[in-house]
Amino acid sequence: MLDKLRMRVMDHKPRVIEAAGLPEAAVLIPITCVHNEPEIILTLRSKRLSTHSGEVAFPGGRRDPGDVDLQFTALRETHEEIGLSPELIDVVGPMDSLVSRFGIKVTPYVGILPDVFELTPNADEIEEIFRVPVSYLLEDPREMTHRIDYEGRSWYVPSYRYEGFKIWGLTALMLTELMNVAFDANIPLSIPYDSDQEKKSR
Repeated sequence: MLDKLRMRVMDHKPRVIEAAGLPEAAVLIPITCVHNEPEIILTLRSKRLSTHSGEVAFPGGRRDPGDVDLQFTALRETHEEIGLSPELIDVVGPMDSLVSRFGIKVTPYVGILPDVFELTPNADEIEEIFRVPVSYLLEDPREMTHRIDYEGRSWYVPSYRYEGFKIWGLTALMLTELMNVAFDANIPLSIPYDSDQEKKSR
């Protein structure tokens, strides 16, 4: 599955938002494979943070003036937040840029991790690190659907609850776009989600 993901992400032409003047940030979508089961690594942010406190997110953050590019930002922030060395990350490529509710342009990068690695959460920023199987996301077991409006259009984004962790907002949108691009999940994002119709089709 990781070979398929690699090819699909490398062939993907990501949407780039022309948002001059907006601050920029980047996150890493870290993927590993255990017993042929791909898993995505996520974090639970500290409740002490001023923004996105207590929320599930990918490791990442704002671009510093000294960062050579946004990929560097994603790798630097990942190392700072969860202790993952950039040398261990095989960056496959970027996904679509998004604008957060705080007016920050965010670019996610997909990175494949080796079989063996250590993660150490930065206690000032991260409360927990956890993994979600790709197979779980492909089933689209959403708890509800949130509408996100930006760029003059609406996105209907699933919200998941995995082992007590609520995955929603931009993080869920990034995950869903990755599932659609890399694994043909066909999870609808541009039309309202009809749970009754979905139940009838199963």
